[in-house]
Amino acid sequence: METTVTTTAAYDEHADWYDEHMSADGVGDYVQRVRATLGDLLGRGSGRCLDVCCGTGAHASRLGGLGWTPVGVDLSRGQLRHAVRRLPVAAADATALPLADASVPAAVCVLASTDVPDYAAVLREIARVLEPGGRFVHLGVHPCFVGAFADRTDPPRVVVGPAYADRSRRFDGGNPAGVRARVGAWHIPLSDLLNATSTAGLHLTRTTETGPAPGVPELFGFLAVKDGTGEGFLAVKDGTGL
Repeated sequence: METTVTTTAAYDEHADWYDEHMSADGVGDYVQRVRATLGDLLGRGSGRCLDVCCGTGAHASRLGGLGWTPVGVDLSRGQLRHAVRRLPVAAADATALPLADASVPAAVCVLASTDVPDYAAVLREIARVLEPGGRFVHLGVHPCFVGAFADRTDPPRVVVGPAYADRSRRFDGGNPAGVRARVGAWHIPLSDLLNATSTAGLHLTRTTETGPAPGVPELFGFLAVKDGTGEGFLAVKDGTGL
């Protein structure tokens, strides 16, 4: 018997708090690292950039500053109340994006992979809507060092336990007043993440790990491109006609 996982808008009741947490003036070092890493991976370009699971639209200004025209999709209407001030948005499940095949040159998913029960399905949808040669940036918590399986109580040391293999939704671990204690997280082991990306038809061209110095990386990101010819040749679309 197959088990159906229902996607819910877990952020609705926390939307106001999250908007302040991610978008207020003077955001902390963590958010600044997120934005810097996003820009470094995505690079400059033009045309629409789809922000998948855009939340409150906290990264719209970063995308716009790189020359892209950001558009967002999220399931949480509570979060979209804030996002609509920053970019055009649509309320939709990330596993059923309301866009035509091969219709956007770029897409990003930032700090949201652990918010969905089936990120592999999200990656397949992203690959579907990307133009051939289009680029995709994944940026999320580091799958090896951040989660309920990781004891980070003695920084900069991180102790990884056997729960690393637990792919269920967990609310423990991390800051008891932070995001994960409020909405939980589905853990995605590194192999699952990379295999799902490849299976979706997205080809990794660059990876990065970032975190405080000194310390164990807390963010993991990559740039991937959609096959530009159907024959294994990769042409990264940079907004200049490639």
